[in-house]
Amino acid sequence: MSMNGIDISSWQKGINLNAVPCDFVIVKATGGTGYINPDYNRAMNQAISAGKKVGVYHYAREKGCKGSAAAEADFFVKTVQSYIGKAILVLDWEEELPLGVAWAKEFLDRVYQKTGVKAFLYTSASVTREYDWTSVAQAGYQLWMAQYPNAKPQNGYRDKPWTDGKGYGAFKSLAIHQYSGTGRLPGYNGNLDMNKAYMDAAAWDKYAGVTGEQKPTPTPAPTPSPAPSATTLDLAAAVMQGKYGAGQDRKNALGTRYQEVQGFINHIASASTDTLVKEVMQGKYGNGKTREIVLGGKYKAVQDKINGKGNGAVYYTVRSGDTLSGIATKYGTTYQKIAQLNGIANPNKIYVGQKLRVK
Repeated sequence: MSMNGIDISSWQKGINLNAVPCDFVIVKATGGTGYINPDYNRAMNQAISAGKKVGVYHYAREKGCKGSAAAEADFFVKTVQSYIGKAILVLDWEEELPLGVAWAKEFLDRVYQKTGVKAFLYTSASVTREYDWTSVAQAGYQLWMAQYPNAKPQNGYRDKPWTDGKGYGAFKSLAIHQYSGTGRLPGYNGNLDMNKAYMDAAAWDKYAGVTGEQKPTPTPAPTPSPAPSATTLDLAAAVMQGKYGAGQDRKNALGTRYQEVQGFINHIASASTDTLVKEVMQGKYGNGKTREIVLGGKYKAVQDKINGKGNGAVYYTVRSGDTLSGIATKYGTTYQKIAQLNGIANPNKIYVGQKLRVK
């Protein structure tokens, strides 16, 4: 079973949803910690009166009113309170993608804890593959994916929308597909976002938490406390995978380690690629899967720079018996230059297997 529908924002202000053919309408409600779509209540009430299935979405990190994941989730829930239990809830994740999966996961967890409803994640097909969404997918949050075949206007709905066939990363299935931003339908003289939902009306109601009575907020499973000997790196990796929850739950679980771990994660989010490259060279982020997890959306750019892709850089892996001066002589440079490139404070402290940028 499937349904056809549209999503709208203030760009479609005043649209007559009685006249536009659609099984469902998803309306932008909020953005950041301060934006409210001035037309969202009118559109929602009209859609519900017309018998449409409905959803509301929050645009994360809206310019001019950006907030933390918890603050934005609280603002969204407060604004759409009257539609909880009637509409599916959605996080629109498009801005500042390098903040990583952890920000989105914290928002989704917070909404679930406050409403008992698991929100959908909206993002593009490429983002599902560029970032590791395992923690979100395994937590049961559904995917609303955007992928368009071209920019030409499309008249009417599509029975089988085009996809590139490359999958959705950690998500094993697709709940809704937004396949055009230039669709045209009777009843509205302008472009519309066209969507196909791979579910029937009963499934939609289930995702919205429709029960006929207020759904109690679930009690999250207890989160294990970190081992006293765990390194900051290991704890940060566990947080990025969702092990210690979000918001106050994370603070409670990490206890006295919270500030150091959160500071570690925040540093990665704000640091430049060059800074992270130097820190990787110093061994700060470990290697292999651990490094990939903690660097999140910045991992590829950092690794590309380390591997010299596109920047003409030259690297050398330290062997037994090497000295910084000897390596410098081999490459026609100075040990001071190598030390500067790699953020090495003591030229005598290099170790076997360390990868150094030499030019």
